[in-house]
Amino acid sequence: QWVLEQAVRQVSLWQEDHQKSQWRISVNVSTRQFEQENFVTLVTNIIQRANINPSLIRLELTESLLIGDTKSAFEKITELKTFGISLSVDDFGTGYSSLQYLKELSVNELKIDQSFIHDFLHQKSDALIVEAIISIGTKFNMEVIAEGVETKEQFEMLKVMGCQNFQGYYFGKPLPPQEL
Repeated sequence: QWVLEQAVRQVSLWQEDHQKSQWRISVNVSTRQFEQENFVTLVTNIIQRANINPSLIRLELTESLLIGDTKSAFEKITELKTFGISLSVDDFGTGYSSLQYLKELSVNELKIDQSFIHDFLHQKSDALIVEAIISIGTKFNMEVIAEGVETKEQFEMLKVMGCQNFQGYYFGKPLPPQEL
């Protein structure tokens, strides 16, 4: 909850900065948090109090979160999407990847786990998985983000494969908001 409150606070501060006013912050959500009965109310209340555009907050959900009570998960996800929050499936491909939930959830983003990115230049199986995830995301009209991009070679090959969004030390280490 504290992390979400800080993210929302930062988005609120950026609203006054022309360059940063449309920047989105992603927040990881644990299965435990998500399963709380009042999770959706908690999230929507924090955003409403700050009076920010909900689409500037992206909740990153792990695949394992969708394994348990899928009916409840789908209901919560639908409520969050209806409110305007965007959603990401984090570490895609490492859990119980199901194309069914991609179809039904209409998430906004897939994040390719860094474990696939690390060796995809040298491991054909990792390269095939990365290509498949990019293709699936693109065909479902989702943003695809490659996590853990650390070299120019990885970055260049991912671009050739069709990836358009990247995250990793190649671009910079995490910084405090005032240094962005």
